[in-house]
Amino acid sequence: MTAKGRAPTHPDVEILGAETGFARHLRVEIVRFRHRRFAGGWSGERVFDVVRRGAAVAILLYDPERDSVVLIEQFRVAALYAGRSPWQIEAVAGLIDSDETPEQVARREAKEEANLDPEGPLVPIQTILPASGSFDETVYLFCGRVDCRGAAGIYGLAAEQEDIRVTVKTLAEIETMLDAGQIDSSHTVICLYWLLRHRDRLRKDWGVTPAAAS
Repeated sequence: MTAKGRAPTHPDVEILGAETGFARHLRVEIVRFRHRRFAGGWSGERVFDVVRRGAAVAILLYDPERDSVVLIEQFRVAALYAGRSPWQIEAVAGLIDSDETPEQVARREAKEEANLDPEGPLVPIQTILPASGSFDETVYLFCGRVDCRGAAGIYGLAAEQEDIRVTVKTLAEIETMLDAGQIDSSHTVICLYWLLRHRDRLRKDWGVTPAAAS
């Protein structure tokens, strides 16, 4: 995790300079750099705009007893500009903007956005860079066990004008949605494909046999 105000270091890169081009909800830095080349030697000076978004988490809430996941739906204006529906189905997620660990943020977001408290330890999935060509954002992905009975409602922080609706989908429904391209969110798609691959192991680890799940 690299602090937003500090330039990263790497033996294959020389940061020649950086200045802030824009800063509000997102911060854009104009970075001048050069890097080692595969054939040897160094590149010439290059200039890129880097969006300094920072670290985030996403947590897939899975109920192994009912073989279902709890997702959320909310309005995303950027998706509209991308030519997609602004109403996006996603896993619970949020930015790490405090001294909390990724696991702590994942649990807090699960409560704030879905009113659920994951049971037991969270299962790490992987860490991803959603748009490594322009964003420094690092997203820590987790899976958390929940009881989805009664999972419903509209949540979110009023101070941030969040309007988040909880939805529950069976894994069979998720497979149909994935095949139809109905889920756009990259971290959500990765989490769901991971779950389809690992759900039998999760059930075994959590003491739920396939015959007991419905």
